[in-house]
Amino acid sequence: MVQTIAKPNGLQYLPFEDRISSIDRSIAEIAGTSSPAERLGEIRGLQQQLVREIKRVYSSLSPWQTVQVARHPQRPLFQDYLGGIVKEPRILHGDRCFGDDAAIVTALGQIGREKVMIIGQEKGRDIKQKIACNFGCPNPEGYRKALAKMKLAEKFGLPVVSFIDTPGAYPGIGAEERGQAQAIAVNLREMSRLRVPILCIVIGEGGSGGALGIGVGDRLAMLENAYYSVISPEGCAGILWHDGTQADKAAKALRLTARELHKLGLIDEIIAEPLGGAHRNQHETLHHVELYITKTLRELKRIDVETLLQQRYERICRVGDHELQRQLPAEEPIAADETPKIPERLSITAQLEAAKQIVPDTPEELETLEEESPQPVSE
Repeated sequence: MVQTIAKPNGLQYLPFEDRISSIDRSIAEIAGTSSPAERLGEIRGLQQQLVREIKRVYSSLSPWQTVQVARHPQRPLFQDYLGGIVKEPRILHGDRCFGDDAAIVTALGQIGREKVMIIGQEKGRDIKQKIACNFGCPNPEGYRKALAKMKLAEKFGLPVVSFIDTPGAYPGIGAEERGQAQAIAVNLREMSRLRVPILCIVIGEGGSGGALGIGVGDRLAMLENAYYSVISPEGCAGILWHDGTQADKAAKALRLTARELHKLGLIDEIIAEPLGGAHRNQHETLHHVELYITKTLRELKRIDVETLLQQRYERICRVGDHELQRQLPAEEPIAADETPKIPERLSITAQLEAAKQIVPDTPEELETLEEESPQPVSE
């Protein structure tokens, strides 16, 4: 959960934006006075100071801060892209098997001059929408719906544009019983050989198999402050160190930012965000994404189908290329005092001490324990 601070101008600030928040508040206070026109010089000075501070902060975001920006509650969601850059969208429902999953939305529409099939993961803006969309965690019927609509696009020769924004596929019992893993695996296989161009864009969170289920394509792009990872930083920290508070260290080790993944050759392009993140200027963000989609689709449509499939196959085979990784600069070693450690309460010593209090060491202690334990009441 991203902690934010709400301010009078309606913008919510992240924990590392204290200085930005203070300058914004000063500008708002002057603008709210009875004679702001007399203090225009002061306002301009503060605005210049604000731009410098935003540039300073956002030019050196840590991986964990990037994750926080990707989760910002005011960041554009798929519904904003669908309403902002798609002309005359026609929503398509259901997987013809179980039901209609609100976490994955499919639609026919037009982006620029291109008629496309749109697949997108939706988190929801308010609490009612979030619950309906399962907080952006798709069920198997969502992935089956996406595949059915992609097959429809293949039938009519329409390119597929996929918008990825999920913390991961839903891990509930019902989802597992309905074949969550199989649904994702089938999508991976079928998308790899779909005979139309596929363009995938990570607009926020790209978490694990939930993202991969609609993330196989000819091009994969990421917004500048999105992240794409095999697991969330909190989940990684919980597994490795039994301590979710070490998420910042895990985020650094996962190399999940757009810049890192571009160096690794896992993504093809980074889409620039407005100064201060996509949440500060939604319209500019949507414009950048629309330009990228139209430009890339024009390039992909010039390639014949067989060549397109071969290039897609080769692209998939390059994932995890050891030769490419050897060419990258070595990672900076984590200092000894920064290495996350298992909390003392979960250490082997602590667990042995706790076990001693439960299991008696000697027969005498066992007899004492039996005497002190409550006896069953006879009827």
